[in-house]
Amino acid sequence: MLKFLLYAFRWQLSTPILYPVVQKFGSGFWSVALANLIGASIFFWVDRFIFSAKVQEWEFMQVGRCHDCGKYTAVRRLRYDPRGYDRRDDPDPEFRCSECSKAKLKQLKIGN
Repeated sequence: MLKFLLYAFRWQLSTPILYPVVQKFGSGFWSVALANLIGASIFFWVDRFIFSAKVQEWEFMQVGRCHDCGKYTAVRRLRYDPRGYDRRDDPDPEFRCSECSKAKLKQLKIGN
């Protein structure tokens, strides 16, 4: 709740800036403050979702050899997952085809 209150306060800091603009179009100071409170109530959750999203980092090759099955096809490898998988500095990367990659993700328990 404290984070939301600080977030709403930050939104209210824009009220003095917005007020002259909105006043020109026929609204008052309290209308602007209320609009900012409504905006903060909506965008707090949207921003929270955006900035806490877990993003995986993948590397792709159009044609390569799968480390597990040996097929020459489009291959990929997971370089980074924020849940504890980091192979960005791996000197010997293991690329896998789509099927083998899905199986490996399940084995690591980070698959979809």
